[in-house]
Amino acid sequence: MTAPAQCAQFHAIAQRVNNWGRWGPEDERGTLNLVTDEVVRAAAATVRSGRRVPLALPLQQDGVQTGMIPGRVNPLHTMVAVNMELFGPGAVATSDDVVTMGLQAGTHWDALPHVSHGGKLYNGRPADTVTAHGRAAFSGIDTAGPLVSRGVLLDVARAHGVQSLAAEHAVGPEDLDAAEELGGVRVGQGDIVLVRTGQMRHCLAGDRDGYAHPSPGLSLYAPEWFHARDVAAVANDTLTFEIFPPEIEDLWLPVHALHLVEMGMLQGQNWNLEELSLACAEEGRYAFLLSAQPEPFTGATGAPVAPVAVL
Repeated sequence: MTAPAQCAQFHAIAQRVNNWGRWGPEDERGTLNLVTDEVVRAAAATVRSGRRVPLALPLQQDGVQTGMIPGRVNPLHTMVAVNMELFGPGAVATSDDVVTMGLQAGTHWDALPHVSHGGKLYNGRPADTVTAHGRAAFSGIDTAGPLVSRGVLLDVARAHGVQSLAAEHAVGPEDLDAAEELGGVRVGQGDIVLVRTGQMRHCLAGDRDGYAHPSPGLSLYAPEWFHARDVAAVANDTLTFEIFPPEIEDLWLPVHALHLVEMGMLQGQNWNLEELSLACAEEGRYAFLLSAQPEPFTGATGAPVAPVAVL
């Protein structure tokens, strides 16, 4: 099988987008450094109507996971106390819950050590700093910090005049340009870009297998576009984020490697962008304040997020 490091296109792109050392040798946050106080103030100024749009899928046992990704189990929600009078008869009664789930089972962010290639993680750290008991020693999702910035919806499906892209559609720079033109917006430094393919419609219709694969997604050639714009993070409405199966035969997850390892850029999957697509079209604007804080699990390689776009 072709490994990413053996692919000439991949290797050339990796050199052009590499951010190792850009924010110093000790950096663990990558492109989140681009979300400055000035960026957040400008993001807050985009709020006009106050309309709030949730972007997360419900966390439930019949969630999006089908078993295709080993160990990434849907949430198993159990009650461990039901109206228990903890301090004796007549006292206030409490009910408590416990959940077992894959941290990347639903709407989530991938942290930088989620993938490695060539034995390396972001900023040149060894891949073996991720261990079974120590978790991720560097760049765990807890290092992301508060994540609020300007969000930009690049509605690629709407730009193509379709409800959802064809399964074989690899979203490349020309698609991102077209979505920018549709939205009358220019992606810039510190933005969190949300790329809508429409694939989520399969999931919402109950077709989990059809949602999972085959699936449109980001092309190998998209990361250079994000790098040139100094994007802070990217999320989309698919299970695998990038096109699946891959556009280059046997070149698996190259966009993961380019974003997480080379660029140090978070990427999100399983974001529900359907309501946001309608809201942006109705209001005629595609930039908004986005709150997208991951749950700060120490040393985790990913975490659930319940993002909200505020228009």
